Amino acid sequence: MTFQDIFKSSFLENVTSVSLLDMALALVLAFGIGLFIFLVYKKTFSGVMYSSSFGVTLVALTMITTMVILAVTSNVVLSLGMVGALSIVRFRTAIKEPLDIAFLFWSIAVGIVLAAGMIPLAVIGSVVIGVILLVFVNQKSSENPYIVVLQCADQRAEHQAAAFLENNTRRCVVKSKTVQPGLIELNLEVRLKDENTGFVNALGSLEGVRSAVLVSYNGDYMG
Repeated sequence: MTFQDIFKSSFLENVTSVSLLDMALALVLAFGIGLFIFLVYKKTFSGVMYSSSFGVTLVALTMITTMVILAVTSNVVLSLGMVGALSIVRFRTAIKEPLDIAFLFWSIAVGIVLAAGMIPLAVIGSVVIGVILLVFVNQKSSENPYIVVLQCADQRAEHQAAAFLENNTRRCVVKSKTVQPGLIELNLEVRLKDENTGFVNALGSLEGVRSAVLVSYNGDYMG
């Protein structure tokens, strides 16, 4: 090796390491499957506020992962440098919905599998995962818990409302109770007997009951 070889650049030698056809095919497939993941996320979203930017992130993440893995598979030395570079990246954005983590890993996994050339696995696997999520996440059942926020004028009205809920729901458990002068507020977790929520109307019309609110409860927070 001469002194000139030390400063010799091999940048142009890597231009043809990945063919244009492979790049185009991988990125187009990544965009298509990423768009499918975005649509599944949109259909299965059950949180409080829908974020369209997160859906777009899923598409971008699939394509970015595909691009990175294409570069890594074309050069072993580059793969070692990529591992070191990515190890310093830290993401501090809070994930509010546990299901969002599954979509993030889904996007990354699809990008890796596509760049590795396993196209049938990426396509068929994504279709199967999407169908499973659509079936199970959108399935509604009366077993889902709800929270009843109840405001009563006195203790007699509280006992009357509690007895009414015991008779009209499958399960009723007190989660919290706040007592103020002339006001008793209860948060109760209930399981409905069926999808009919008309009992809340009758509950709100009981003597001494000032208000009755039925809130969907996903097990992570109480409203």
